[in-house]
Amino acid sequence: MASPSLPQVDCLTPILHVRSVEESIAWFCTLGWRPGFRWNDSGLLPPATSGVPSIANFGSVQNDKLEIFLCLQGQGPLGDRDQEGVWMSWWMPNPEDVDRLHDVALQAGFHIDQPPTDEPWGVREFHLRHPDGHVMRVSSGVTADKSTNQR
Repeated sequence: MASPSLPQVDCLTPILHVRSVEESIAWFCTLGWRPGFRWNDSGLLPPATSGVPSIANFGSVQNDKLEIFLCLQGQGPLGDRDQEGVWMSWWMPNPEDVDRLHDVALQAGFHIDQPPTDEPWGVREFHLRHPDGHVMRVSSGVTADKSTNQR
């Protein structure tokens, strides 16, 4: 007897517990993400660039089809430079982009836990720590000619 077909997940959006939605949006924007929505108890807020002063307690950043939610003082663990929060993997198109993003993070003075490293499991990656302790494992598959991404 065959099992019934189960619904498929259409999208997955991580939620990071942050100390400041505004500062987190700025941090991600330095790395090529763009601001998404901003919200507080008054409702949806105008874009941060509008000049209207407001403090968000929930918001998002976006990168192409990807989105990360940011929650002020809630929803998940909070870390810092010494204690880990949430880990997530960012898959880049190629190893060169891993190195380029590492350079951007270094120039911005961001905390790097591990420099770009070719790992024995076939990826090049570096570990980037968000100010609230969340660790971004920035990776790309590595092949013999280093020209394709294999996850």
